[in-house]
Amino acid sequence: MLLSLSFHFDYYPLLLVAGVAWLVPILLSLLRLNKIPAVIVEIILGYFLGHYILVDHFTESFHILEFLALSGFVFLMFLGGLEIDVDQIRASFPRRRFRLSLFTSNPLLSGVLHFILAIILGYLATLVLAQLVEIPHTWYFALIMGTTSVGIVLPVLKSRGELSSRFGQMIIIAAALADILSILLFTFTAFIIKNGFRWELLYILVLFFVFFVFYRLGNHLKRLTPLKKLAFQLSHAASQIRVRGTILMILIFVVMSQYISEEVVLLGAFLSGLILSTLLHKERSVLMIKLDGMGYGFFIPIFFIMVGMQFDPSSLKEFDHSVYGFLILLLFTLFFIKIVPSLLWAKVFGFQKALSAGFLMSSRLSLIIAASAVGLQLGVITPGINAGFILMAVITCLLSPVIFNSLNPVRLTEGEKVIIVGGSSTGVLLARRMNIHGKKVVLVEKNKNRFDEIKSKGLWVIQADGAMPETYKKLKLAPENYVVVETGNDQQNFEIVRFLRNELQHERIIMRACKMPCVEKLNRLGIDTVDLHRVLATAIENLILRPTTYHDLVETFENYSVEEIIVTRSDLNAKKVKEIPFHSGAILMMITRDYSSFIPHGETYLQTGDRLHIFGTPTALEAVRRQVQR
Repeated sequence: MLLSLSFHFDYYPLLLVAGVAWLVPILLSLLRLNKIPAVIVEIILGYFLGHYILVDHFTESFHILEFLALSGFVFLMFLGGLEIDVDQIRASFPRRRFRLSLFTSNPLLSGVLHFILAIILGYLATLVLAQLVEIPHTWYFALIMGTTSVGIVLPVLKSRGELSSRFGQMIIIAAALADILSILLFTFTAFIIKNGFRWELLYILVLFFVFFVFYRLGNHLKRLTPLKKLAFQLSHAASQIRVRGTILMILIFVVMSQYISEEVVLLGAFLSGLILSTLLHKERSVLMIKLDGMGYGFFIPIFFIMVGMQFDPSSLKEFDHSVYGFLILLLFTLFFIKIVPSLLWAKVFGFQKALSAGFLMSSRLSLIIAASAVGLQLGVITPGINAGFILMAVITCLLSPVIFNSLNPVRLTEGEKVIIVGGSSTGVLLARRMNIHGKKVVLVEKNKNRFDEIKSKGLWVIQADGAMPETYKKLKLAPENYVVVETGNDQQNFEIVRFLRNELQHERIIMRACKMPCVEKLNRLGIDTVDLHRVLATAIENLILRPTTYHDLVETFENYSVEEIIVTRSDLNAKKVKEIPFHSGAILMMITRDYSSFIPHGETYLQTGDRLHIFGTPTALEAVRRQVQR
């Protein structure tokens, strides 16, 4: 059979879809609407594209668009699984005896209870809505309402620097569990609706067995040095072996799911992302960029644009005069069933923060659209209800982050923060890198034009003079806050540093230095200096002597970091290191005690006040912090 390359294929619809996908982020950036999810605009523009531009242009090329949209749906579920931090969930498993208080303080138990309450409330609300409109399958309808969008929750918390906070962790794990449990329930429910209670239902368990095999096999293979070298050699240029391997794994799970039942594809794609999330650490940041490029750069926008193109507002006519009442009641219900369970956190975080968390958890996007589409295909969701859920996805994603931020405003001056004086390119880059670590960073910039430019990039910045005491009063400078002085002018940097040290008696100050006389003056002031010549020489030295280690640390800084954690628990005093079950993603590199440092081993005894130098993932560092501190 010869390969036939026909150029009669009509690329025009694909050209317009690609044009919309390219235009959306540009429009959001120019209009400074970066907080609006791009997929919402893609759905809206897709509607206009399908109903006003391509209305008379339906050709066989639309079958290709439907295939690409389906591929985008699969990729969306895969990336949804990849977003789940399994280590984070595993670290939340309770290690103490079960008590009622654990259900409000432990992130994992709290997340499970939150989801169960949301489903119960959703089902009761569905029974009420069924009195207003016809709902073919109340249980499936209730499951759709119980979804949450991790893709909205994560960016909102990340932009506020709350990813690593206890409040942020509670919301993230609850949202992740809502995704995982929703997909599991959707899969089993959809299979039963289509096929009934048959023994073939057990085939779904095969997916979990394959998941376990891939997990164990992957953990074993990634430790083999020859395979690591081969993967590194083939990960660049034309081979891109890690990307190819990822696509192969997705298709293995998707094809297996199709053999079981079409409704299981959603679970299969999600599990393929979940298994990659458990296996990848060092490679994750580089591979994520490539996978995000494939998914969000091509396939996923086509899926959402096609959702907009196929959106039929006339289907809402099935509700007759009750359409507005139904939509308003549905919107109220979608918020209500997430807000009420979130009030469980009021005892821990206060009523207002718990209420704000409920509104953020109410955001729904990809999963609600996907589940509604599957329900429409199964006949348990009517076209009008499907259209209603698409509208609700748009509305909740617009309202939820806004209400969350208004109820729980960011207080730049409160708590732990890093202050960067000067909006130089180095200062901006440092702020972005610190934000990736989940740290709160405030930039201080005197120049109005530069201030506006930095603010437009979504960074927290105030327009003020770093040499004036009023600036630090406004920022509520605390002894534990680090101040990095980087204005771009060495003399100006030194004047600000001297003012901070002599006038304000602040100790945690960092400044770069290019010349030895400047280093000596800063040392006399007790300022931590960054010698650029030494840093450059060290970087080149590492590239020559230990290139793989250097690239792993530099390219994956958002996944791994070194942190100093002080031992404050008295019951750990005189306890051996080997007796403490440190998180598997953390390594104890060094201990500092009484101004001296040493490399520990299993027989090393800990003492209260020891400063542990831990290398690991943010989740592992948080787990170690809970282990050794009160």
